[in-house]
Amino acid sequence: MRKRRVTYRPSKPAAILGGVMGCIFVGIGVFVVIPTFGPFGILWTLIAVGITGVNLYQAFGKGYVGPEIHIEDENGENPSAAGASPEERLRQLQSLYDQRLITTEEYEQKRQEILKEL
Repeated sequence: MRKRRVTYRPSKPAAILGGVMGCIFVGIGVFVVIPTFGPFGILWTLIAVGITGVNLYQAFGKGYVGPEIHIEDENGENPSAAGASPEERLRQLQSLYDQRLITTEEYEQKRQEILKEL
């Protein structure tokens, strides 16, 4: 049984939106929740700071790769196993790309490899 490892990143616009929303929640925490609820407000604000930091790191961090996913077909085999036709492999590759499980660069590189086999 062979597994294929794939890593992904959230899209940059989604991560930026998360960072902006996090900043808004930090502001709400500092100016509304802390003065009103005290210790709970401090906890709220610290969580908002953490969420903001994670989203901005996902958007702009050069070292961020993303979680790893292992992909197998129904038989426990690698989807790009030798038995699959180039057409099937291209469809599977497009499906991975559409689901944002691979980057544009990874998609184009693998697509070129498959097309060279024709």
